[in-house]
Amino acid sequence: MAKIETGKLNLWYGPFHALKDVDSSFGANRITAIIGPSGCGKSTLLRVFNRMNDLIDGVRTTGKVLVDGEDIFGPNEDLVKLRKKVGMVFQRPNPFPLSIYENIVFGERIHSDSIKRDAIDEILEHSLKSVLLWDELKDKLNEPALRLSLEQKQRLCIARLIAVKPDVLLMDEPCSTLDPQATARIEELMRELKHNYTIIIVTHNMQQAARVSDDTGFMLLGELIEFGKTEQIFTAPHDKGTEDYITGRYG
Repeated sequence: MAKIETGKLNLWYGPFHALKDVDSSFGANRITAIIGPSGCGKSTLLRVFNRMNDLIDGVRTTGKVLVDGEDIFGPNEDLVKLRKKVGMVFQRPNPFPLSIYENIVFGERIHSDSIKRDAIDEILEHSLKSVLLWDELKDKLNEPALRLSLEQKQRLCIARLIAVKPDVLLMDEPCSTLDPQATARIEELMRELKHNYTIIIVTHNMQQAARVSDDTGFMLLGELIEFGKTEQIFTAPHDKGTEDYITGRYG
């Protein structure tokens, strides 16, 4: 079942044609990796799904993007609800300069007119347990989030998303600032989270894509060149451009 679909998706930054006729289908409760050389459109495609590109002057989009069958470019689309449903984890962890507690409950307070303390505490515990931080942080909830390690900060940012109950997690190079051990732990977390969420990850790390994803898409110069199950993409790609990139002939 497709969670997100695109049809003839094009995007321009002013005169620059960044995405070209992208047709794709992202399965629910799967991890999909988007790979390709720098500047190929990976992050631009990711940001289409919660319309973060709308924040950039001069952006123009045509084509179709459906989330659960609904057109996100429809005239009645509520961007606040869309970005609650389709959340994003950025390349560098960006916790707020607040306590660990306030970081987690921040989004819920914005999205809810009134919520009781007991309900907030329940959401907090669930979110931290989901990212395997509860045991580490349950006695430090009033401490500044900025004191955490890089890995803990990234997990905290994921927990902050989970607190507002999204369906989709977009991850833009979520391990690029982490050491190999921390990367392995975040990858294991992604495998656990896919049971409850649809995850789309942009990565320059092809080994990471091969390890963690169910499906992989290869992009080049704004086009989605090939898309399929990860094992097939990495062992028997249909397109020569995909093969050349994966084998290191360019990129």
